[in-house]
Amino acid sequence: MKERLEYFLREYGISSKNGFLPETTPLRRLDDPYYTPWEAIIGHLPELVANEQARSKIDDLPILETTNLKLDAEWQRAYVILGFLTHAYIWEGDCPSEIVPPQLTCPFLSVSEYVGLPPTATYATLSLWNYDVKTPSCGLAEPENLSSLHTLTGTKDEEWFYLISTAVEAKGSSLILGMLRCIQAVVENDSRTILSCLDATTTGINDLGIILGRMHEHCDPQIFYHKVRPLLAGSKGMAAAGLARGVFYDEGNGQGQWRQYSGGSNAQSSLIQVLDIFLGVDHHATGGSEASPGIASKNTPRANGFILEMRKYMPRAHREFLAHVSQMSNVREYISLPSVEAGIRQAYNNAVAALVNFRSIHLQIVARYIVMPSRGPPAPYIAQGNRMNLATASSASLAPAKPWEVEKRHLTGTGGTNLMPFLKRTRDETRDAVVI
Repeated sequence: MKERLEYFLREYGISSKNGFLPETTPLRRLDDPYYTPWEAIIGHLPELVANEQARSKIDDLPILETTNLKLDAEWQRAYVILGFLTHAYIWEGDCPSEIVPPQLTCPFLSVSEYVGLPPTATYATLSLWNYDVKTPSCGLAEPENLSSLHTLTGTKDEEWFYLISTAVEAKGSSLILGMLRCIQAVVENDSRTILSCLDATTTGINDLGIILGRMHEHCDPQIFYHKVRPLLAGSKGMAAAGLARGVFYDEGNGQGQWRQYSGGSNAQSSLIQVLDIFLGVDHHATGGSEASPGIASKNTPRANGFILEMRKYMPRAHREFLAHVSQMSNVREYISLPSVEAGIRQAYNNAVAALVNFRSIHLQIVARYIVMPSRGPPAPYIAQGNRMNLATASSASLAPAKPWEVEKRHLTGTGGTNLMPFLKRTRDETRDAVVI
């Protein structure tokens, strides 16, 4: 059975060893000399951004074709490079650029089509395909054993922010097989396997929370909020930053179009969404379904509004996997049967409680890294500037002179949500999935 499930996962580009992370470590560079111009810039990107030289360097690039990319790992590497360069180009300096030049647009559209992702920096750019391993024998679930291939600021804080997510994905890899086993066990009415899988799911989710709770070890809230977060902003809902129409992706020769994309967000993690699907959590309040709280039927999508929108920011094969599992998921329906043993129902509720706790940890991190910094001026060690950043863009009003005063009124995540109400609803909807 394990072999059959592993084959099923491979069909969707998922590793039984690494989950939604690649089976092998992402490429450190594209070896083909043709792509040296890209590699030369990405290799020095933090310095170029800090000195406001990234745009001019990118403007000097030739328009490279993607025909030399052959392996999936090469396409993924190209996607990471172009995502970082695009965000550097848009957000460098005091004023964002409304235009992405053909040097980025043309290859980025081609690469994005291949990997099934939008041409912007997504969760895949930052965390799934952007890491290296220091000691392979120690595994990927220890963030201190990882390093980011690229950052925009060159800070340990930005790197650690990405690597915590990478480690969470690695730790959660075993959960994926277990959830599929549990779904099959429901079909076979194998109560022993169901109980075992639910217990393992609870333990696994708790382990994810432990890793997530380590964010503070190397990521300073002030540096994250004032230095890193502005560069991760999307182009959607950013009128206050000067991007009322989003960003024009210039394809050259008078061609191109205005596009608006959300920024990279943990809501783009397929792992967290598959946990919701497996447990039958219905995020109806995030936009769409008016079904009873916590109840997800086969006729009602288990994720609506923003959460469903975020699937567009996942690799194509991964979102197809989520769609498939949505059709298979049967655990909550089974748990709701009166004949189910009390111990199995309790095991299910324990798994739900673990996911609620995971989301509570995430809420605490958001409070520390976004809410609290938004309520006052930058710390003295944060370089001052007049930059119109994501904090400012989080409000439709430009009346207040200080960006933290603006965002205090209307906190928005890099993905584009009204941050705290959305996260609290998501957690509460998870809690509603408990079966009494």
